[in-house]
Amino acid sequence: MTNMTVDKVPVVDDNGSHLLMIRLVKLLIAFGIPLFLLSVPTTQLPFDDLTIIQHRLLAIFILAALLWILEPVPVFATSILIITLELMMLSDQGLYSFRFLQHDSTDIAANIEGLMHYNDIFAAFSSPIIVLFLGGFSLAIAANKYALDTNLANVLLKPFGTKPASIMLGLMMITAMFSMFMSNTATTVMMLSLLGPILMSVPKEEKGVKALVLCVPISANLGGIATPIGTPPNAIALQYLNDLYSVSFLDWMMVGLPFVLVLLAFAWWLLQKLFPFSGDRLHLQLGGDFQRSWQAIVVYITFSLTIVLWMSTGLHGMNTYVVAIVPLAIFTLTGIIGKEELKLINWDVLWLVAGGIAIGIALDKTGLAAVMANSIDYSVLPALLVILVMSFLCWLMANFISNTATANLLMPIAAAVATSMDDLSLLVMLVVVACSASLGMILPVSTPPNSLAYATGLVASKDMARVGLIMGLAGLSLVYVVILVLV
Repeated sequence: MTNMTVDKVPVVDDNGSHLLMIRLVKLLIAFGIPLFLLSVPTTQLPFDDLTIIQHRLLAIFILAALLWILEPVPVFATSILIITLELMMLSDQGLYSFRFLQHDSTDIAANIEGLMHYNDIFAAFSSPIIVLFLGGFSLAIAANKYALDTNLANVLLKPFGTKPASIMLGLMMITAMFSMFMSNTATTVMMLSLLGPILMSVPKEEKGVKALVLCVPISANLGGIATPIGTPPNAIALQYLNDLYSVSFLDWMMVGLPFVLVLLAFAWWLLQKLFPFSGDRLHLQLGGDFQRSWQAIVVYITFSLTIVLWMSTGLHGMNTYVVAIVPLAIFTLTGIIGKEELKLINWDVLWLVAGGIAIGIALDKTGLAAVMANSIDYSVLPALLVILVMSFLCWLMANFISNTATANLLMPIAAAVATSMDDLSLLVMLVVVACSASLGMILPVSTPPNSLAYATGLVASKDMARVGLIMGLAGLSLVYVVILVLV
């Protein structure tokens, strides 16, 4: 019998090819829909008097939303793309073909109406929220370097035992409590630094890790609803309410706190169902003594001072963002944070946040946000339906731009609509809009706490979207139930 040689057949990585195909389909959807939208005449879009610039921004907005949701490319890459497209297509220093109605070598026609100043777009990189992140990252890096996070976690979480559900409950209660009186971003920075040592003692393949990470931004986002100073939308609502009503701190808490407690309980149950722990115990290794070197003492004092300053902004006059630069200055001057430590800052998160800020700036400067908000004729709707529409619109927008920007854009419209309708309470309308703004938490760019949690690398955007969608709809449902009971 003669020997027969068989040519080797190359092995095809079916899984790799399948993933590549899925990615290509996602890219095709993400870019195809906005390109189609750009090809549609402005007059045929369901918005009155939409300008050329607003038309382009609408396409960029949809592109960003699809890329952030489908995630065929890293989310920070989407943010960079947004800023690039805005500079090229919407700014006064963009491509000639996008800036002028006609352009040739001998004649340049007038500028297209509504072009943004390019500095307004670049301002996304120097936004106060970026500085707040830098300050928060510096605290986390210094705390980790001198084991402050480990020791604080040991002190604060020890009463909650070793059961995963109890530890998560402890994290949520502490986070929500702090976020009632200080920035939810600053609270998230602090709590994620406390969570670090716990995560180090848990296997990375443990599904419940996602629940531990996600419980922090959810609690931070919800906690601010409980007090008038907990989140900017609340303060914005009070600006309009104070002319007609006298709403005290306690008055707000009597409504806000029960609302938050109900949603926190639901979130605690939901996270356990979606991301259950495989065991019934977490063997935490949180022991250790507080270091006593002068550098460690500087970290302890600076960490405490920053939290106190964040919680007492009304006493000293510095807002949250100004306070955030203090620890960064102290740590770099003392050498606690040097060149190597600066490399540990999550720069991809800063790019991610900058993209969300750029979208918000463009929506405001071009007037597209107002056009979208006013696209519905509220006068023909019943009062209850008007509240529901404004609430849902506010929640939808808050998932893509900051809740503060959303509140700034919609609160004047909500106040105007409420005062123009005899059977619509201004108090109910503005409180509902404020709460709805704080419930937007689907995407990593929806809120800074979401961005920080995503930066851990332990949760995917689809996990955040699933939890954020359920929590948002649950929160809106609870708001509507309260309205039906009270109105």
